[in-house]
Amino acid sequence: MAATKIIDAPRNGHEMAPLNTRARGDGTHGVTIVLTAPQRNSVQSVDIPGGDPERAAWSGKMQFFLSIIGYSVGLGNIWRFPYLCQQNGGGAFLIPFMIMLILEGIPLFLIELGMGQRMRLGALGVWNTIHPWLGGIGISSCIVTLFVALYYNVIITWVFFYLFNSFRYPLPWSSCPTNGTGFVLEECAKSSETTYFWYRTTLDAAPSMDEPGGLKWWIVLCLMLSWTIVFFIVMKGIQSSGKVVYFTSLFPYIVLTIFFIRGITLRGAGAGLMHMYTPKVEKLLEPTVWLDAATQVFYSFGLAFGSLIAFGSYNTPKNNCVRDVLLVSVCNAVTAIYASVVIFAILGFKATMNVDRCVASNTEILVKHSFLENKNATTLEYEHAMDRLNDTEKTLFQLSECTLSKELDNAAEGTGLAFIVFTQAIVELPGAPFWAVLFFTMLLSLGLGSQIGILEGMLCTLFDIDIIKRVKKQHVTGVVCLFCFTVGFIFCTGAGEYWLKMFDSFAGTIGLVVVALMEMIAVIFIYGHERFTEDIYQMTGYRPGLYWQLTWRYIGPFIMVCILASSVVFMVIRNPTYGAWNAELGVVEQKEYPSWVMGIALSMILAGVLPMPIVFLMRSFQCLKVDLDIHQGSIRRNETTASTKEMIDNDDDDDDDENDFSGPALGGHVKTQSDGDFSDDDEEDKPMTMRMMMMRPTTTSNVLNVPTSRKQNYSKKDAYDV
Repeated sequence: MAATKIIDAPRNGHEMAPLNTRARGDGTHGVTIVLTAPQRNSVQSVDIPGGDPERAAWSGKMQFFLSIIGYSVGLGNIWRFPYLCQQNGGGAFLIPFMIMLILEGIPLFLIELGMGQRMRLGALGVWNTIHPWLGGIGISSCIVTLFVALYYNVIITWVFFYLFNSFRYPLPWSSCPTNGTGFVLEECAKSSETTYFWYRTTLDAAPSMDEPGGLKWWIVLCLMLSWTIVFFIVMKGIQSSGKVVYFTSLFPYIVLTIFFIRGITLRGAGAGLMHMYTPKVEKLLEPTVWLDAATQVFYSFGLAFGSLIAFGSYNTPKNNCVRDVLLVSVCNAVTAIYASVVIFAILGFKATMNVDRCVASNTEILVKHSFLENKNATTLEYEHAMDRLNDTEKTLFQLSECTLSKELDNAAEGTGLAFIVFTQAIVELPGAPFWAVLFFTMLLSLGLGSQIGILEGMLCTLFDIDIIKRVKKQHVTGVVCLFCFTVGFIFCTGAGEYWLKMFDSFAGTIGLVVVALMEMIAVIFIYGHERFTEDIYQMTGYRPGLYWQLTWRYIGPFIMVCILASSVVFMVIRNPTYGAWNAELGVVEQKEYPSWVMGIALSMILAGVLPMPIVFLMRSFQCLKVDLDIHQGSIRRNETTASTKEMIDNDDDDDDDENDFSGPALGGHVKTQSDGDFSDDDEEDKPMTMRMMMMRPTTTSNVLNVPTSRKQNYSKKDAYDV
């Protein structure tokens, strides 16, 4: 009679060790699993296979690091962060951003990356493994990720449209179009060339969400191209997407540096930088500013999406994830500020041009009504003439207020920041088409890098479900991309930008905050902060100290609760608005969302939050059978070091064993010999299930030792024979 004995070693992830069995004399197979308490006083050099032997892995450290950088440093650093700075008090926004980064972003970043590396599972598998009642966190994260993926790819769609038009000379947004009589169109004359091209040529913007108009075929084609490219990149997982990150991660920094050098040499750049570094402290009293800061941290790092858990699960168990977190955090923050300097320098240039245009228009009016002698009046003469007029006369003569501060406050409007501000700067550069192609290629690489990470996190979560895991990844990816493309038609109408703003304001804010809060509670208070601290120490050799403990246990959850509560109250008091294009005036007007749109927004928020309490209630009252094969490696939940797919599959057939709906794969009871005496005669006629295999005693002597450290003491050995 031969058997195999497997001795547990300190855990380095959800390891899965193959069990080599030999036939016993009585026709059965024998396996002995010896469980020991893991050593928690020293770092072990143990090389044990991960939870899934077929799980993909990074080809090298550089590929992982560039993938994280490409995922976290995305369009948000160019399009979202400077826009939020402009909207929330300029340089004052850096205060809540840095606070959220230090007290919330970095600690949660380590939680997600560390748990993924520790368990080598996707988001759904991780939270199910910690406790079956927490499975809703993975579902909520997947739903929120789906909402963000829907509209994030629309921005890539607009980038494609601008990129194709960049090959034209002269650039189509360099001048206003004319009508049949040779006069400039009034809509373009009242706004600007780049603004007209964005709202009229690109979006064909509708006056409101109640009047969306039909589908814009050019946007539909670009959207189809975007999803097609994304599909071919992610259809094979990190084996295909890992090769693309070398371009998507490095190329943007080269282009950004070029535009920084050009931007600081533009006229008015200093005024833009002063506007950025002059904080409006009163803005910090608005809770939505802090919510935007927290959301931006999530967007910058991609927190609460499940993507970091997926990326971490492809690492080796001994990877130094703490060092990765700190490096990526510093790189991300520096990139955001660096990009903001470029943005505000060009904002200053754009504001200066608008002020000059405004002064020239007022001068013509003043000359026409004999307040000035000629158009060549000096600045002092112009200001003296304007001071002599009261507000009523200025309104009567249709004189505009031409101040740099006003132009800087209104320079960036909605999602068109990069498409309006940068395009105007590009027109001023020699060889404008070349610079336009370079710039929009940079935006394309940034967008694709983030979109790849978003989809990878969602697909990794889906593949934690056993029934989906049996389908080829190419097929699942194709279905997801086709679904997203179909739903994306809503962004291809004249109200597409308004819908994107609504998705960005509701689907990607409150839902992310709630998911992040629950993740922190699950790991620190249910999984255990001491246990997680020990996991980090076992993997990296670094034991998280006071800063990590305070932010994980107290500061982080408290900040999240305050932001969530105050933001909900603030939204109820002040009705949310969106910027609608007024073609007659050539400006963006703020309008309240229609009631039916707010109903959709509320539904999206609930869809991203409700799975957590629903799964909790269903599993706590045993309305849902949780003894599922979420992942082969999740049997490691109970400190075992070996599991096989056959054992889990057989266990699924044993449904009614003492009314236990929670199996070993999800933290259920693992029976020992002390749980009862079993008769060999009674079991000879029964099929071998995992519970039966683990309950039979053995006296075998063949031992297969898993490599452990040289010094290891065993205690409380429980032997189980198969």
